[in-house]
Amino acid sequence: MSSLHSGFFISFEGIDGAGKSTHIESFAKLMQESFPDRKVVMTREPGGTPLGEHLRKLLLDLPMNLETEALLMFAARREHLAQIIQPALQAGNIVISDRFTDASFAYQGGGRGLSIQKLNTLERWVQEQANGAILQPDLTILFDLPGSVAESRRSKVRAPDKFEKMDLHFFEKVRQEYLRRAQEDPKRFHLVDATQTQEVIWKGLKGIKINL
Repeated sequence: MSSLHSGFFISFEGIDGAGKSTHIESFAKLMQESFPDRKVVMTREPGGTPLGEHLRKLLLDLPMNLETEALLMFAARREHLAQIIQPALQAGNIVISDRFTDASFAYQGGGRGLSIQKLNTLERWVQEQANGAILQPDLTILFDLPGSVAESRRSKVRAPDKFEKMDLHFFEKVRQEYLRRAQEDPKRFHLVDATQTQEVIWKGLKGIKINL
């Protein structure tokens, strides 16, 4: 919880097929039951706002220059922060987002090879607060599993977007960048072994201690 707001910000992260979407709605309901005096706001990236949802369609379907892709991701994020996340946090709400900036580092950085220095610059520009700190989730739940396992899961679902069509090597690089981010900020990240059964994973999620 930041000194600039009284809310609590949670992000769910992981490579496509890791299973985070299976649990995010149940976790939101758990938060509402645990903190009945707080409003729980669920959102996603890219997306979350009318503009963000339009950009999402472009980003997930159209081929584009890598830097264009990163800039559009952060443009959608700036709007997301301004219109949804920051007002909700300032109102004391619990915000749960399906992906946030760690995904840009993982996909555009790790997977696609964009300079981490450029991503650091965009992160500071878009997320810097009045006190100079970079707004990050208070808790990031990272669903981690080998790319080969995620690949077999993805093959059983809906028509894939352009990222879900990428090869195993791409997703292994995405995974390693997620793990690098988690190692850099261990207090923020809660690592989930996503190779476990849904029941075991859910039991672990219910055991996460959140102090508001």
